[in-house]
Amino acid sequence: MIHVCSLAKLHETVAATGARHVISLINGDTVFTRPSNVDPTNHLFLGLNDIVEEMAGMVVPAEHHMHELFDFVHGWPRQTPLVIHCFAGISRSTAAAYAALCALLPDEDEVELARRLRRASPTATPNPRIVALADAALGRQGRMVAAISTIGRGRDAFEGEPFCLPVSAGERAARL
Repeated sequence: MIHVCSLAKLHETVAATGARHVISLINGDTVFTRPSNVDPTNHLFLGLNDIVEEMAGMVVPAEHHMHELFDFVHGWPRQTPLVIHCFAGISRSTAAAYAALCALLPDEDEVELARRLRRASPTATPNPRIVALADAALGRQGRMVAAISTIGRGRDAFEGEPFCLPVSAGERAARL
């Protein structure tokens, strides 16, 4: 199971789910504490800003971030849940969760995975650059980008509600 949340809900979500693996997609200078039950080797920190093109003083999502993300996701043993978070739990984290699903389920239809994301989170507005980079890295030939466009922008919110996405057939999507 993949759980998605905001930075403010990180510790609560990790505790509630029993997760032992965490992916953080937040600005590099954001001060936060890794949950104590998550070993540093089970935590991927991607210091990047929630932007779609180069901006002075900011870190734009890049190809190497996608390779780090996919290496980490493929190394996740899936015995306990994975938590993916960003600052608000709306853009970077939902894009990374969608990318992770596409990487872990290479034969699944991109549109169905995007719909699964929308059903789980009405506020999800995946960062389009992260989706495009993931699409290219996975060789999905634009299908991920097109699929995300079909679900549209999520409902406006300051912070997304934590939610989960199933990775295997026996799991069910839900909001926490």
